[in-house]
Amino acid sequence: MISSKKTHLPLFFILVYVLMQSAFSQLADKPVAMDKAPFHVPIFSNDYVTMLRINIPPGRDTGFHTHYFDSVSVNLSPALRTNQFYESSEVLGPSASEPVPGRTAFNNVTENGVYTHKAVNTGPTPFRSTSFILKDRVGGGSEVSDRTDISGYVEIIDNNKIRAWRVILAPGEEAGQLTQLAPGLRVYVRGGVVDELVPGSAARGMAPYTGEFIWQDAGQTRTVINTGSTIVEFVEFEFK
Repeated sequence: MISSKKTHLPLFFILVYVLMQSAFSQLADKPVAMDKAPFHVPIFSNDYVTMLRINIPPGRDTGFHTHYFDSVSVNLSPALRTNQFYESSEVLGPSASEPVPGRTAFNNVTENGVYTHKAVNTGPTPFRSTSFILKDRVGGGSEVSDRTDISGYVEIIDNNKIRAWRVILAPGEEAGQLTQLAPGLRVYVRGGVVDELVPGSAARGMAPYTGEFIWQDAGQTRTVINTGSTIVEFVEFEFK
């Protein structure tokens, strides 16, 4: 005679499996903070920013994540992506909304509100960008540089939190000398070989790669020269 307990075991395991799958699905769709989202990897943090390296392979997605604070993104590669806001069934795209490497965008959550979304890379190429989340700081109000008359610098963003400039240097070209007034950083859109000249010091050669960034303290005086054989492009920021 077969025990009734044994006949119920398969049904029990099926029920457990279904419940576990449902729990995993709910966890997968539960929003996380932007700096904890899939393919958003924190690489640096200080009192001003949390830097993220974003690299979404073809066919993968970011999961639902929430933008709580103002942030900035510097696009490094084009990619087809869809966008879906949390608790909405509507999927927008696919759209190559950032087709040009170097596109720099300020995401103003302070004025436009906190939001949660998921992006899916539906194209054949990775979506890559360097982003940073701006931290709430007590005080602020730092004076930033005015680079209007400095060769090579083109202002692209100016608001109550940051000022940013784009620099594109052909081989042999240089960005004029400046003294940086506020803390900031540089993100390379197209790497290469450069010399950074600081008064009273020997030239310092650098070979940055695309997507690399460097933090820059206030008070630095420098000139940047493209000493390589390819175009170099970077974006510089100062924080107010």
